[in-house]
Amino acid sequence: MAWVALAPLALAILRAARRARSPLRHAFLTGVVAGLGYFTGTVYWVTNVMAFYGGLSTPVAAGVAALLIAYLAIYPGLAALVTVVAVRRAGLAGLWLLPFAWTAAEYGRGVVLGGFPWVLLGTSQAPVLPVAQLASVTGVYGLSWLLAASGTALGVVIASRGQAWKGAAALTALVAAIWAWGAWRLDANVLAGAGTPVRVGIVQGNVPQDEKWDPANARDILYRYIDGSREVVDQGARFVLWPESATPFFYEEEPAGRRVIEDFARETGATLLFGSDQVERGTPPRYYNSAFLVGPDGTTRGVYRKVHLVPFGEYVPLKQLLFFAAPLVEAVSDFSPGDEVVMLPLAGAPISCAICYEVVYPTLSRRAVRRGSRLLTTITNDAWFGRSSAAYQHFDQAAVRAVEHGRYLVRAANTGVSGIVDPYGRVLARTDLFVTTTVTGDVRLLEGLTVYGKMGDLAVWVSLAICVLALLGVRKEPTGGRLAR
Repeated sequence: MAWVALAPLALAILRAARRARSPLRHAFLTGVVAGLGYFTGTVYWVTNVMAFYGGLSTPVAAGVAALLIAYLAIYPGLAALVTVVAVRRAGLAGLWLLPFAWTAAEYGRGVVLGGFPWVLLGTSQAPVLPVAQLASVTGVYGLSWLLAASGTALGVVIASRGQAWKGAAALTALVAAIWAWGAWRLDANVLAGAGTPVRVGIVQGNVPQDEKWDPANARDILYRYIDGSREVVDQGARFVLWPESATPFFYEEEPAGRRVIEDFARETGATLLFGSDQVERGTPPRYYNSAFLVGPDGTTRGVYRKVHLVPFGEYVPLKQLLFFAAPLVEAVSDFSPGDEVVMLPLAGAPISCAICYEVVYPTLSRRAVRRGSRLLTTITNDAWFGRSSAAYQHFDQAAVRAVEHGRYLVRAANTGVSGIVDPYGRVLARTDLFVTTTVTGDVRLLEGLTVYGKMGDLAVWVSLAICVLALLGVRKEPTGGRLAR
């Protein structure tokens, strides 16, 4: 569906330019309506999260979710607004600005006000491996451009009744070339034989969110992870991952629990990576959502503090304005962000960790790889999402990071989906939701940069430049001009 999804929007923008009294306003609102459909269908699960875990009544939770969806819908509206300006000048040919405007708007959605780059259009191609290889060159935004261009091409062909087919033909040839190149890249499989092999184990604890911080459950939860770790170590794992906030206590603040983990590492010679909250004493104290790496000698080799916090999950933006959501403000932990992406040592090589939804930010993973990360890991607690599509969306977005940087990616999730993804986006292992299980598999510590790793979001900057040039070149269309024809 992603390949044709923007065709109706392209036709609606053309109609606005030709017939609306206020074409700019009409096109913007049309884009917003498209955005409302897009995000209502993909982030609908926010309502349940706010109601069940945030303590809001269902109507208020739905209202907060509606505000988020309405905000996100502004970005497709802006893409439509920019495009209609080009259409008013150049007629049908101006529709070809839509893929560039869409790509620029997606990037803006990922950076403005901290950003929320969830379900970018290009992420839909994570399972379409030949096409997904384009991410190693352009990043996910290049994939978004390709899909937006495909929908635009269909719209142009329909609007011209088949007469304006050359652009669509050229795009079809481009897609075919990308597919062929992607298939060749997959078949060559060069990265699967490079680097240093490491056997990893993932422990999916499946701890219910409402039981996690009950002191009566602390020992059982800890040994659920210890027992699972023994299982993967017995299968040869030397690197063991637990999910975000896996320990039912602050790791540095609970000597007895800390001793159990340290003794396990020394006994087995395994390296452990797990999530735990961290406190920095002061007035007031500062709390961090952190990832700890414990070496085979039982010592803490590194700590990463989460840089990108989840709005309405780890902090509440605009608390004063959200007075109607007082239970949510009280329920949400007030975490502080970490300062920078930190490398963690594994087998003498640097690796990186993204905590929870940090993995949806392409720039964070790129920053880590450019600092030397040879393995991407991500730990998360997706119990909040329930049995919705959100956990699957989250996994696919992580898989795209592996392709972008030519790195293996290992993902440990409390309730799933946990798994291992190779540098080409192939899912080597994947768990089901809401099961207590373990995964063992082989990864490699890889070096080198992909084209995207070297060039970054060039697709975005080209899109922005083309949009600016198109707007600067706008002039008033005389009566009887191209639109009339």
